[in-house]
Amino acid sequence: MARASDWTSKVMALIHAGKTQAAVAQIKAAPTVKDLTALQTVMKLSKMAGKYRQVDSAIASSLASLAAPGLQRAP
Repeated sequence: MARASDWTSKVMALIHAGKTQAAVAQIKAAPTVKDLTALQTVMKLSKMAGKYRQVDSAIASSLASLAAPGLQRAP
């Protein structure tokens, strides 16, 4: 498995600290689809998926937004 990015570890630290609103804000401003997918994978592996519904919802909506062909963020 690939090593998690620095962004992923920072968001996981926010979630572990109980700062889900800050984590959701970071997820909404996620740099890439790869980072979001890495975060989703780390949450599944650490058995945190489903425990924080706001975070799971934010990941799903951000992945959907970035996957839409006309809604790519400008660099």
